[in-house]
Amino acid sequence: MPEPAAWKYQKITKPMFDTPAPERVLLGRVLTAVGDEIIEDGFVHIKDGHIAATGPRAEAPACDETIDTGGATLMPGMMNSHAHLSWDGIHELSQQSMFDAPEIRAYKAAGNMLKSLRAGITLVRDLGVHDANLFTKQAVAQGIFPGPRLLVSGESIIQTGGHTYWVCREASGADEMRRAVRDQVKGGADLIKIMACHDTLEFTDEELHAVIDEAHRNRLPITAHATYDACIRRVAEFGIDCVEHGGSMSDETIQLLLDKKIPIVTTFSALVIQADPEIARAFGIPEWKIEERQKAVADKSRFDGLVRAAKAGVPIVFGTDAGSPAVEHDRIVPELKFMVEVGVCPDNMDALRAITARAAVLNGLGDSLGTLEAGKCADLIVVDGKPDQDLAALENVRMTFIDGKRLH
Repeated sequence: MPEPAAWKYQKITKPMFDTPAPERVLLGRVLTAVGDEIIEDGFVHIKDGHIAATGPRAEAPACDETIDTGGATLMPGMMNSHAHLSWDGIHELSQQSMFDAPEIRAYKAAGNMLKSLRAGITLVRDLGVHDANLFTKQAVAQGIFPGPRLLVSGESIIQTGGHTYWVCREASGADEMRRAVRDQVKGGADLIKIMACHDTLEFTDEELHAVIDEAHRNRLPITAHATYDACIRRVAEFGIDCVEHGGSMSDETIQLLLDKKIPIVTTFSALVIQADPEIARAFGIPEWKIEERQKAVADKSRFDGLVRAAKAGVPIVFGTDAGSPAVEHDRIVPELKFMVEVGVCPDNMDALRAITARAAVLNGLGDSLGTLEAGKCADLIVVDGKPDQDLAALENVRMTFIDGKRLH
């Protein structure tokens, strides 16, 4: 692996926030996210920060701390695999990107981590755009502030003058692309993010090859903002590891994703939430934008490529692009509902796997997270209601645990 970030050499005498993780038994309805498995009256035994066992209530071990949830659903912690913690989810992006002081970005990230925990999000994949997430990760890792698990990209890398140039790391030429990657690696990035297109394809072939190759040389995955067929096909051919957003796709492009085992993180929330006039107006979204969003949501044909990809077997993973206007970090349900409505997930249970089990695999943590199974880390939530039957139940998260520590 790359050389550790400088902050990892610091000695921490004592974390500022150090939550205990006692042995516990939780009683309730257990949704394991292993296939469609549900234990209607079951238990989860937490010990040493891990899941010691699950099963029917009659087999629950004796424990000093036993919490009977009264029939609430116990399920794996949810993961938002496309978010921007230092964007507030309220204001216009270019303005806060250019004018927020670093200290304000830090406060926004801190507040959004608390909102995420309260919403049952136990892992956030923060795709930058600027480098604030490198410091957010340090704050959580060193116990300076409580937060979800974080996977961070540092600065998103773009061609000079490219998509969202006002906030990302600009580079021109293959050598600058490699330097941009190395700077993120030095800062402690877990993955690299590039903006591969907007209205047109971005990066020369030499630049695209260099940025992907340099990420892989440093043993980091690299993901690409790619929103239409020519762009998705191009980054897949060059060796990208994941597609963000996705869009129109030919059968040939879908087959390429299948052959190369490339997942897609869909992000419908901005469209869906901003199409609701009552919500959109409260966030200052202009009327022309609301009308545009409503037409987009109503035209299901625009999502045909994503639906065909999902049905062909391309893994679809949950992400909201949280931080965009009206897409606050605790808004989970609209995305999940639309994933089912539009057809990238066939039913609620599959949508729940997109935010748990499949998300864990995407993030390289399938062996330790994503399902409630013995031996895995005790990242789980307690939800009032039955989210497999009604996704809106996820708006009622009662408890959030990470490594057996109750953080909400």
